[in-house]
Amino acid sequence: MVTKVYIVYYSMYGHVEKLAQEMKKGAESVEGVEVKLWQVAETLPEEVLGKMGAPPKTDAPIITPDELTEADGVLFGFPTRFGMMAAQFKAFMDATGGLWRTQALAGKPAGIFYSTGSQGGGQETTPLTAITQLVHHGMLFVPIGYTFGAGMFEMEKVKGGSPYGAGTFAGDGSRQPSELELGQAFHQGKYFAGIAKKLKGTTA
Repeated sequence: MVTKVYIVYYSMYGHVEKLAQEMKKGAESVEGVEVKLWQVAETLPEEVLGKMGAPPKTDAPIITPDELTEADGVLFGFPTRFGMMAAQFKAFMDATGGLWRTQALAGKPAGIFYSTGSQGGGQETTPLTAITQLVHHGMLFVPIGYTFGAGMFEMEKVKGGSPYGAGTFAGDGSRQPSELELGQAFHQGKYFAGIAKKLKGTTA
């Protein structure tokens, strides 16, 4: 019995995407789990993205809301904008009204990961405000808590993330996710996949 985990993200400069890729490795390390990366649609025109210095998107497929129903568990990733998920991801969630109406996602586990520009830029408020989306769908929020162990208590190095989920700091865009941040993303993928697999086993 295969457990399908979808990692659905929006990434303007590639930081969230790097976390997603590492999370995929972690989830795939759990036997019997099949993982697929998805992007949400861009809402900004190419001209604007060019002026913002955003690199071209990778070839991960664009997801439609209805495709979420095929997953046994979903990890949602996005950058922050003023302490909340970026508008591109919010637009995708706003398009899931039909799924909300039928509660098609109710009972599915879901996790959150994110990127912020600075240490005070929303490493906790971004996932906290995003939980409202999961609640309305009846999804089961799966935080990582402090299961990452000593990595959660790192004080000497700059490290994104929180008990809500893995995270990274982008700074002015030049800073890339650190080994510690990537390690936390791998851990979240593995931890989440294990829980999704257990939940599927109890409902099969």
